[in-house]
Amino acid sequence: MTTRPCDGCGDDVSIAGGIANIWTLEKRTTDGLSLELADGSEHFLCYDCIERLPDDREPTAEDVADL
Repeated sequence: MTTRPCDGCGDDVSIAGGIANIWTLEKRTTDGLSLELADGSEHFLCYDCIERLPDDREPTAEDVADL
């Protein structure tokens, strides 16, 4: 299992699968997603930060910075 920092809150987020789990039976899930936003920027966000993005319009990099 590896981790990657969330671009919103900075917390380490689990990323499941890949070579790190090849010899284990670990069944942990990935706790975030890489999203391409309306302004063309790409960010890796944990699920909590994704929930905090605005629902009334397309999110942008400025919204991620505000998290």
